[in-house]
Amino acid sequence: MATERARTGRPHPSTVAFRGGLGAREVWGLLVAVLAGVGMAAQSRVNGELGRELDDAVLAAVISFGGGLVLLLLALALSRRMRAGLGRVRTALRSGGLRPWHLLGGFAGASYVLGQSATVAVIGVALFTVAVVAGQTVSGLVVDRFGLGPAGVRGVTWPRGVGAALMVVAVAASVGGGLAGAEPARVWALVLPVLAGVGMAVQQAFNGRVGAAAGSPLTAALVNFTAGTFALLLAWAVSLVAGGGLPDTLPGEPVLYLGGLVGVVFIAAAAVLVSWIGVLLFGLASVAGQLLGSVVLDVVVPATAAGVGVTTLLGCGVALVAVVVASVGGRRAGGRALKESAP
Repeated sequence: MATERARTGRPHPSTVAFRGGLGAREVWGLLVAVLAGVGMAAQSRVNGELGRELDDAVLAAVISFGGGLVLLLLALALSRRMRAGLGRVRTALRSGGLRPWHLLGGFAGASYVLGQSATVAVIGVALFTVAVVAGQTVSGLVVDRFGLGPAGVRGVTWPRGVGAALMVVAVAASVGGGLAGAEPARVWALVLPVLAGVGMAVQQAFNGRVGAAAGSPLTAALVNFTAGTFALLLAWAVSLVAGGGLPDTLPGEPVLYLGGLVGVVFIAAAAVLVSWIGVLLFGLASVAGQLLGSVVLDVVVPATAAGVGVTTLLGCGVALVAVVVASVGGRRAGGRALKESAP
């Protein structure tokens, strides 16, 4: 960047701030995060349907996460960069640059996929998404405040605090309207996605650190999917011992097996983007994408008889405003960029 300024007299494009105080890289990061969130809404529908078809939420989660792991292992065999990244991760562990718990982000991803498989068919994609938001928003503030992600400590400025508060309002509006007069089982079905949302912010921070150490977002995704698949296989083994059985047949619809591919893309993107925009902003932007995608899915192809209500649509709109407000707090006063680690 300094070379670019010396040669042309102008700063590098990635450091140019827009009127709202955002640099070009941060704007692109927010846009990609929104698109990644739309993909996660589609994954929620796919995994929810797979869980319903199999009548086994844990097995559906194993298939989704395990499918992503198989894809990444194939990529590992073909990618010298991924193999070099694993070597750098081992070096970082020995030197203390990474801690062993940074490799456990996949546990949170496993709980998220399990929540998709177990609850989307009961509460719909939109309510599942806003339940995840409830946990993710608060957790994202804490993660950024204590510097758990590769971008380091990011203070809770007033725009970021207001953005997070607006997101909570969006969740309250969506969930309140969607659960009016609902059966108790449908209300309790929100607990798992809320807990998964809490873990997702930590997962994104840990995967971001692994990706920064490895120099490869796919290496971070491989570490994530290895840990998550192990956790889900263990949970499935426990369910079999407890009396669960194997399915008679597997669903024949190929689309139901694409959840793992979507997850790989999301995790790889998150490993890069949290270094650009921080955990909270990535979480808010991806959540906005999830809300948009989930509402469209529940309107076009409803997962439940309840469909999607006006309050959920209102909550989605408030969530989008929250992303814009919180993004203003992604820079220091005076337009100076926050220090960021290289992805």
